[in-house]
Amino acid sequence: MSNKVNQLNNWMGKRLHFVGIGGAGMSGLARIALSHGITVSGSDAKDSTVLSALQALGAQVHASHVAEQVDGADFVIYSTAISSANVELVRARDLNLPILTRAQALATLMSNSRSVAVAGTHGKTTTSSMLTVALQACGLDPSFAIGGTLTSSGSNAHRGTGDLFVAEADESDGSFIEYHPFAAIVTNVEHDHVDFFATAEDVTRAFSEFAKSISSDGILVYCADDAGATHLADSSSEPKKISYGATEGSDLLIDSINLLPMGSTSRVIWHGRTIGTMSLQVPGLHNVLNAGGALAMALALGAPAAEALSGLASFHGTGRRFELKATVHGIRVIDDYGHHPTEIDVTLTAAKRYAGDGRLLVIFQPHRYSRTKAFMNEFAKALSIADEVVLLEVYAASEAPIAGITSATIAEQMNNGRFIPNFLEASEWVIENAKPGDVIITLGAGDVNSLAPIISDGLSRRFN
Repeated sequence: MSNKVNQLNNWMGKRLHFVGIGGAGMSGLARIALSHGITVSGSDAKDSTVLSALQALGAQVHASHVAEQVDGADFVIYSTAISSANVELVRARDLNLPILTRAQALATLMSNSRSVAVAGTHGKTTTSSMLTVALQACGLDPSFAIGGTLTSSGSNAHRGTGDLFVAEADESDGSFIEYHPFAAIVTNVEHDHVDFFATAEDVTRAFSEFAKSISSDGILVYCADDAGATHLADSSSEPKKISYGATEGSDLLIDSINLLPMGSTSRVIWHGRTIGTMSLQVPGLHNVLNAGGALAMALALGAPAAEALSGLASFHGTGRRFELKATVHGIRVIDDYGHHPTEIDVTLTAAKRYAGDGRLLVIFQPHRYSRTKAFMNEFAKALSIADEVVLLEVYAASEAPIAGITSATIAEQMNNGRFIPNFLEASEWVIENAKPGDVIITLGAGDVNSLAPIISDGLSRRFN
């Protein structure tokens, strides 16, 4: 990007046009831009409550893509989910307008702040949310742009009064190297997004480039329990590196871990000195580590330990991350975004503990044919943790089908799986078979979350 584009000061008095403004990430950036007094317009494929909210904040929004809507804009920002053949992008190129990716736009919005990017194959939404809440508890009021909605505020983006800016750094298309943050957390490094990264080595190289983009006088916080993150830190010459985890020798060591049905307690030792107990209201060992990363970064930034720990204790989660949607006649309905075998494994392990004596019933929707093909066996193994699994057909996202790749093949490898591609029939099976004390999870990164309210309503009708 030229200096004209990548400095926030150069956006003042200009008009930004967002193509795909209704998406979670794009809408958050639009809200932050509006809070700076920047003129915002944008379009999406359909109307939504997100568009209505942006319009109420002063944005000019359109529920369709029309070339002429770009006219008069100074900069055009697009989501990578948008096709290069989109009529508005074509128009922007014809007009020779500066065109930015979402990552480039976020980097610009962070350019006047001390930015903290949270990266990793798994856990980045929760970790960035935890860091935000911890910093808020310390009175630092950071700006933030996160891939999920904070339960406490109901928002995924905010312009704070402090000089810190917490951003979730999405590695899925390699664009996180655009951020050039002051500091970063890397939760883990593992092969995913096989539509973009053909091999695990490609992922490793991308994270290496990301680490090199951190300010030389900044901070890299990494999980010592993860081989990929540790390798990244070992192979990175700068900046300052801080480790966290249950691994002996970690700069922030977490021990005496007590996992509870819906939370945990653990002792935290910072550079050899016990600083307190970390109490969480979100389940699973993975969330203990996520909180450890957030705490290590907060402490490295100079936040007081007691206030940061208090903030973590108040954290209630983010949308679509083990989110309790309803409790009906003793049956709990959870929605979760997990879509990689590692995420499914840790989520269902936590869910089994949460279920107690009840059963765990899962409706899983694989996300992308390429991921399903690459991890077919791993999906079957991770899903086998549940008592019963209903598999929906693969959610294509932007991909064309791959011959022979179907959820039915996963079900065939499982003793507890059944392939029911019809949404209504899948919901009905779970509604009819659930018993008081059971936990039902709608699981996946597609539109499987739309079933949670249908299941809740169905259970209410069944038991009332």
